[in-house]
Amino acid sequence: MSYATLYYDELLHEVIPFWEQHSIDRQYGGYFSCINEGHLVFDTDKFIWLQCRQVWMFATLYDEIHANKTWLEIAQNGASFLLKHGHDGNYNWYFSLNREGQPLTHPSNIFSYTFACLSMAKLYHITKENRYKEACLESLEKIHLKEKKPKGQWDKSFTGTRPLKNFALPMILCNLYNEMGSLLDEETKREKAARCVEEIFNDFWDPSKGVILENVTPDGRLSDSFEGRLLNPGHGLEAMWFIMDLGKQYNRPDWIEKSVQCALSIIEKGWDQKHQGIFYFLDAEDHPPQQLEWDQKLWWVHLEAMICFLKGYQLTQKQACLEWFKKIHAYTWSRFRDPVKGGEWYGYLNREGTVLLPLKGGKWKGCFHVPRALLKLHQISEQLHL
Repeated sequence: MSYATLYYDELLHEVIPFWEQHSIDRQYGGYFSCINEGHLVFDTDKFIWLQCRQVWMFATLYDEIHANKTWLEIAQNGASFLLKHGHDGNYNWYFSLNREGQPLTHPSNIFSYTFACLSMAKLYHITKENRYKEACLESLEKIHLKEKKPKGQWDKSFTGTRPLKNFALPMILCNLYNEMGSLLDEETKREKAARCVEEIFNDFWDPSKGVILENVTPDGRLSDSFEGRLLNPGHGLEAMWFIMDLGKQYNRPDWIEKSVQCALSIIEKGWDQKHQGIFYFLDAEDHPPQQLEWDQKLWWVHLEAMICFLKGYQLTQKQACLEWFKKIHAYTWSRFRDPVKGGEWYGYLNREGTVLLPLKGGKWKGCFHVPRALLKLHQISEQLHL
């Protein structure tokens, strides 16, 4: 069976039916994400990141696979719940809600805003409804206001002692600007995307170590601290395929080439030579990592790596990219899929590659990384005739 068929069948016959059947809250709206191995909901709290991601995912299936009205209804029903309950009335997006939609956590997390923006942009692209346009553009404006201090009044760090900026925001913005469609004019998108790409390559990429740093000083230098030495290989690889997309869109082969070079360096340092798979966290100086879960193998890390290397091969024909894609595919397909019950994949393995948490969805895992990866990998494989 070809990769293209393998991913297509897994997406539409296993993963998406799982979320259609088990995640939709038909009483209060929105989606459940905490679903156990037996496909039962074990917690009904709703997390804005995951609500927004599921809206985007079903809208994208409608837009890119086929115009299945059920998929669009699922996306729009989730968006209606978000627009009613997910923010404070001024598009300050909460982090979490209870089942009924009452806020549990203040709007302290900028990624609630970025994923709200992502989901509303996709629905506006499909429907041209003004409510989605307003929500997207207002949220984007809030993001720009919060860039310098993403957590705002809820930032726990002491001002001025060790100021650091985080890699995740420019990474996410690379993808967001690529998804904005007609909501931003082309020149604005190009300018903002270029700024993010340059910040990643100039400040967060450390050429002497061959890694992406998760946190750097405001002027882009290494901070010799737990936070400053932190590496997250999955983040780096995900960002590289975002930049490859931008490079293709804006005819920047230099971005594509550098992204591939960075990705090949990141995976060499992030791959577990003893047990295979990609480490979750590492220390740039090879000190013991602060995170106790540093050696776990996570679903999203491996899926984003697969997209990165298959896309890298598509755009550059570098054989090393194809070899890494096949190696990571073999590990991921054999370890994270549930061969017995099917449906959504497991998310958390121990270092040896055994399932550590048998949940199919939780506070951090929802309807996003698995189906998005399967969709992207199907599309790229089909174009490559793989």
